[in-house]
Amino acid sequence: METENTGSEKQEHAATVQPSKGPLISDLVDHSTAQSFEKDAAAAIVPDHAQQLDKEVERRVVRKIDLFLIPLMWIGYGLVYYDKAILGSAVLFGMTTDLHLSVVDRSTTPPTTSTQRLSWATSMFYFGMLAGLYPLTFLLQRFNMGRVLGAVVILWGLVAMLTATVTSWQGLFAQRFFLGFVESIIPTGFMCIVSGYYTQEEQALRQSWWFSSTGGWTIIGGALNYGFAQITGGALKRWQYIYLLAGALTVLFGVVCFWIPNSAVDAWFLTAEERVVAVERLRKGQTGVRCQMVKREQLREAILDVKVWLVAIMMAGAYTVNGAVSGFGPLIVSTFGYTTLDSILLQFPLGGIVLVFILLTGYLSSRIPNIRLILLITCCLPVIAGCAMIWKSTWSRRAPTPVAGYTIIGFFGPVVSLIISIGMANVAGATKKSFMAGTIFVAYCVGNIVGPQLIKTQTLRRHYPELWLGLIICYSIVIILAILLYLHLRHENKKRARLPRDEAERDKLAFKDLTDKENMYFRYVL
Repeated sequence: METENTGSEKQEHAATVQPSKGPLISDLVDHSTAQSFEKDAAAAIVPDHAQQLDKEVERRVVRKIDLFLIPLMWIGYGLVYYDKAILGSAVLFGMTTDLHLSVVDRSTTPPTTSTQRLSWATSMFYFGMLAGLYPLTFLLQRFNMGRVLGAVVILWGLVAMLTATVTSWQGLFAQRFFLGFVESIIPTGFMCIVSGYYTQEEQALRQSWWFSSTGGWTIIGGALNYGFAQITGGALKRWQYIYLLAGALTVLFGVVCFWIPNSAVDAWFLTAEERVVAVERLRKGQTGVRCQMVKREQLREAILDVKVWLVAIMMAGAYTVNGAVSGFGPLIVSTFGYTTLDSILLQFPLGGIVLVFILLTGYLSSRIPNIRLILLITCCLPVIAGCAMIWKSTWSRRAPTPVAGYTIIGFFGPVVSLIISIGMANVAGATKKSFMAGTIFVAYCVGNIVGPQLIKTQTLRRHYPELWLGLIICYSIVIILAILLYLHLRHENKKRARLPRDEAERDKLAFKDLTDKENMYFRYVL
């Protein structure tokens, strides 16, 4: 329903949005049943022309969005990371022996131990993610976000707790696959949430806030695992208690997810007037809010878009580090001559690097225009240096140099965070954004699958040369592709800057669910 506002209504809302020639706020409270799936949800509450916003009201709206969404996403992605990373601690608590994840070859002199089963247990999680990413991502787009998230997250928690019932390495493989499948909904869902609530300038900082939980939960998880290491009795093994706790926390988080709104258009924690402001402020970026129809033409464009694949390859290369660190981190540190407990505690400095520098690069990206790709390249350099330090140093008892190298590879965190923000800020159109989010995390899975396979136990005496050389090559490729992406996006912006500009047309196109290629007023961020 669309009517003209009366004079009294204009006066009532003048402090928030001007001019107010759009639909009545009272007519929009129950908009969810009236809006078409084919249109951007924003069309239900804002007109085609731009409206003047009160800056103070806008700041208040952003604060309310931050206070509701960011803590939820920080906890949610932290649980994802903790759930993946506890495998590395669990193997130190007897899982390797209990589930026969290592095989000793006594035909060699001296006998050699293969941990290929552990490598595949780590990788199976990401095969599950690969299987779940696209179907669950488009399920989120098509149906109510809170209900889908809540149901799938509760299922994830139950699957995590079932890890404690596994009695063989084959059972662990199956459990890890299904765990990855259901967890795949979180990262892509969060990326789409950020792109639907925040402007391009704000997205890097907000992506960094929730993604920094990888560092925060490395520390929190390490502290919890250190506590579990003190358990000496009970009916269960120490590693079983870890999974029961992780699953229980996840189920609680899943219940909370039911309260996540579909978009800013129906954000229950905002007033009706504040929802209009939350949507209108996104007009300038031309990225849209949310459209629940999956559009084939946007899928086709995304598949043929070179920047989608540049971002994907960068993500795959950058995340090979995590594949090795999350599954084998404590085990790798223990080979430097440290005890099990010391190896867990030495995850803290790495987590600190990840946490601090994800937040720092996110802050700088929000303050300095077009610096994201430059920061990304800069953060690749310590990762390369850390790999070289571990590989070429002496691994004597309690050696400091490989531990220092292991700590600074934590710079992979800001690299990945920046890749996510660059990828999501440079596409428009709901289906294309969903495809980009899914593709980024398909690449994330590929990197995590490859990483553990680079660890060959037989090469321990030579300091795992395939791993460290492989990571150095991957990060060198990331640097080269970042330079190519920078040049490509800058060229596109220069080409668009030469086109004639019509402000009225620009305002009208903002919420038509157009892609970045269809909308010539869209500008890419570097």
